[in-house]
Amino acid sequence: MKRLLQKVIKPFLPKYEVVCTTYQVIPGLPVNGNQQKHTFEKGAAEEARKFYVKVVNSDMTKTMAPVEVHLKRRGRTIEKKHFGPVEELKKFNVVYKG
Repeated sequence: MKRLLQKVIKPFLPKYEVVCTTYQVIPGLPVNGNQQKHTFEKGAAEEARKFYVKVVNSDMTKTMAPVEVHLKRRGRTIEKKHFGPVEELKKFNVVYKG
């Protein structure tokens, strides 16, 4: 009975995704922004949250500034973390890839 209830509710649960954007600055050229999305199935809030915390706490993420990490539910940002001067870079012409 519990399994049947989970199958009925699952289509109505939100999808989660973690988006990691890295910015690359080369003088004289537009700022490059590379986005990597990691999507999770519907209702996988715990998995998405654990992955977000893992990415934010990663040494690679902290040393590879400027980086921006978002945790999204149904396309809306729940949490975000910036490493480096991300806000200043967004003022320039940013070309997104990926």
